[in-house]
Amino acid sequence: MKPRPSAILLPLASALGLFALAGCNILPPLQADATHYYVLAGPALTEPGTLPGAGALRLGLKAVEVEPYLRKGSLVVRTGDNEVTFLDQARWAEPVEQEIVAALRQRLLAAPGVGRVFVTPFPFEQARDFDVSVQVLHCEGLREGGRRASAQFAATIEVTTAGTNAQVVARKSFVAPDAAWDGKDPDRLAELLGQAVGALSQEVVAALPEKK
Repeated sequence: MKPRPSAILLPLASALGLFALAGCNILPPLQADATHYYVLAGPALTEPGTLPGAGALRLGLKAVEVEPYLRKGSLVVRTGDNEVTFLDQARWAEPVEQEIVAALRQRLLAAPGVGRVFVTPFPFEQARDFDVSVQVLHCEGLREGGRRASAQFAATIEVTTAGTNAQVVARKSFVAPDAAWDGKDPDRLAELLGQAVGALSQEVVAALPEKK
């Protein structure tokens, strides 16, 4: 005699119920996301491309290039000559190269003599006096052995004339002044790196030739 379907389904349902109940006890409770996001620049100073009452120089700011290890999205701490640590719960709000572009543009707009700063892709109808390229070599914290923790920022700057037949008019290396850091606070590290970008903007302005 074949067993009735109900005689088979009842033990199966009971087993599934016990499994589900056990699963509820095994699964860990959901944890709140502890990730914090940081920016290098404060609120925008002006609408893109304009600064009323500023100087006459029109600059083009090309895409900033960064070392590949800086593109992970996390704030980076160098812990040795050949070792870096990524702070997984401290991340940039945007890719760090975009953060640097935004912060640098803000500070260039506020610099004496600068009237407009365009970022790539440049508006076709807008003339520019000079274009600025930046390659970032270091943008991280340093926490190595018994050495004092600090923020590290270094870059190379190149200024060219604008247009298809661009010529280099200035090229220089930049290393931000040493800035002490407690080695723990990522908010303070982001602030110090933002200050370094401010110092970088001063170097860019100092490298600009006079407009003829």
